[in-house]
Amino acid sequence: MRSEKSEKSILIVAAHPDDEILGVGGTAALHAAKGHRVETLILAEGLTSRDLRRDKEKRSDDLALLRQTAANAAEVLGLPAPKFGGLPDNRMDGIQLLDVIKIVEKVVNDVAPDIVYTHHGGDLNIDHRVTHQAVLTACRPVPKAPTRAIYTFETVSSTEWAGPDIGPVFQPQRYVVIDKFLEKKLEALALYTTEMLSFPHSRSLEAVEAVARVRGSQVGAAAAEAFVVVRDIVRG
Repeated sequence: MRSEKSEKSILIVAAHPDDEILGVGGTAALHAAKGHRVETLILAEGLTSRDLRRDKEKRSDDLALLRQTAANAAEVLGLPAPKFGGLPDNRMDGIQLLDVIKIVEKVVNDVAPDIVYTHHGGDLNIDHRVTHQAVLTACRPVPKAPTRAIYTFETVSSTEWAGPDIGPVFQPQRYVVIDKFLEKKLEALALYTTEMLSFPHSRSLEAVEAVARVRGSQVGAAAAEAFVVVRDIVRG
């Protein structure tokens, strides 16, 4: 029988730099502290959707800094630097889904994750929804597929802003207590100076902490991250 440490391989698939920390930063730090392998794939580049026209060359220095920020944030949590898909920011609906799936599939094949964390499907942000669909397709439960569980996370300033016609409301069934890792999560997020905003915006450090406190209070803990269970396979 494999040991607890060797059998846990974790993959986080996020749409944009900072989503990986907003949604699952505390849980990722907990996995790392337990000795699990934790890899992160960030599919879209970030930033370029803020311009009238996408111009990667014009934004090359900013995008390089954002990738370095993602690597620094991962280091705070005890994780290796993320892998990047380099897809256009907030324009993933203009890419054939199969092309997104192939990026995810390559990393899934390399990592062979037991557990995958990704975006909730009923999310306002189109990149989040495309990411969700690509992950579910790449992690189909075919024979010998390594992934036994898929959990989706909430992304503040996006998940809670979706209307009921976009998709299912985020109703978590799984909570991970992150009392010991909340400060690390906030420290990692603080590095994203171009992404985090001032309170009372929901994508502020104060709001992120408030959500963690509320999620914790729902399960009798000081802080937690919440997830929707897409799939959880128990093998004998």
